[in-house]
Amino acid sequence: MANGRGVGLRGLRYRGGGPMWSWMLHRITGVGMIVFVALHVVSAFFVLRGGHDVAAAVNGVYESWPFQIFIYFCVIFHALNGLRVIILDLFPSLTRFQHEMVWLQWLTFIPIFGLTVLLMVMGGLGS
Repeated sequence: MANGRGVGLRGLRYRGGGPMWSWMLHRITGVGMIVFVALHVVSAFFVLRGGHDVAAAVNGVYESWPFQIFIYFCVIFHALNGLRVIILDLFPSLTRFQHEMVWLQWLTFIPIFGLTVLLMVMGGLGS
């Protein structure tokens, strides 16, 4: 129970708004990064054990454009959302500006992610 208040499963209920979506996306992007690291470990395992065909198939998954774009999304969003959470933890008086901070996070995320994807596509088309 949350600090003895008897919240229980009611704390898991969707409450709406940007902060809750950020909370959900933070969890999803964390799992996405764990999947990426797990694929690397599996690939390295099969390279060492002589399963080069399996390792090539796994490498093909995480070297594909859609997966790389997803991983870039995960890393950049997770980092920016983590910074927002750290700022709110260090300065609790700013929690009243939670929604504005989510908007600022997205206004920072979109150009960074857009530029990353643009450079990735330009590099892929140029080679």
